[in-house]
Amino acid sequence: MSQLYDMKLRIEELITAQRLDEKEIKGKIALHSGKLLAFISPTTPDDPDSIAKLKQAAKEILNVDL
Repeated sequence: MSQLYDMKLRIEELITAQRLDEKEIKGKIALHSGKLLAFISPTTPDDPDSIAKLKQAAKEILNVDL
């Protein structure tokens, strides 16, 4: 499993746990990171730039360190 996919799953869990609007939050994360969570699969290759951007987006939007 790729690190990006693991991060996607953790973000989705946080959205559910905090009862946030899934479409709104995923849209904001996509705008900040340049990655649509729906397109991240277990076989998505890890890219250091994408990982950094997704971590930063999660910090800004969800206030969590991944």
